[in-house]
Amino acid sequence: MNLRPLYMLLAIVLVLWVLIPIFLIATLAFSDRASVFAWPKGLLPQQFSLETISFFFGVEGVWKAIRNSLVVAAMTLVFSVLLGAPAGYALARYRFAGADAYRLLILMTRAFPLAILAIPLAVQFINLGIYDTAFGVALVHTALALPFAVLVTSSLFLGIPKELEEAAWTLGCNRIQAFLRVVLPLALPGLAATAIFAFVISWNEVFAATLLTLRERTLPAFLLTSLNDSPLPFRFAGGFFLIVPALVFIFIIRRYLFTLWGIANR
Repeated sequence: MNLRPLYMLLAIVLVLWVLIPIFLIATLAFSDRASVFAWPKGLLPQQFSLETISFFFGVEGVWKAIRNSLVVAAMTLVFSVLLGAPAGYALARYRFAGADAYRLLILMTRAFPLAILAIPLAVQFINLGIYDTAFGVALVHTALALPFAVLVTSSLFLGIPKELEEAAWTLGCNRIQAFLRVVLPLALPGLAATAIFAFVISWNEVFAATLLTLRERTLPAFLLTSLNDSPLPFRFAGGFFLIVPALVFIFIIRRYLFTLWGIANR
């Protein structure tokens, strides 16, 4: 029995399930206020307008929240790569008992509910003096992005033959020089994808950012705390602005997402 048509149908349904809400949000984000409040709403903008987007950016606190989101996401990106790449290299190049179990343990940390740590995290951050700071939020976001960074960079380094490093050793390079001159250039596209994915995770995370900030909120936290008092144009424009960066970055790095667990797409 040929199941390919069934798989194709399920894939089409899944794509439509994801894209239709995004399309509708984008449509309303670029409509005038009358179209936003109209009922029933059309599938296409009745009148293309930047009025809704302009209203969103004109709300007090939006630009500050965007700046905080960029700062936190940039720190998360740097921390994830600096910590994840060495760990991934160690997993790829060194054999030790329980390596597979360790990989699974790293992955399982993403399944640990952050809500359980909410109160202890807040208390500890207050004691350390990093509550309501971009640095504190970036630490939590790094913890969320690090499992992905470790596993993907490990897969990337597994795809680079060790013989290339050994050849560099015979030509007078030490381990660090061989890594910097041979391995790192080959792994840079994958490392860039890992960094971008860490950026996306931080950009969209809302629970920790809401819990650990009061005045220095990121954009998702700012939108969440203001939704109840916000008009519809603000909600649609905010939702669109949150979605677009993630979609663009995921589209760019899609070929590297299959490197998880050693499946390199080359």
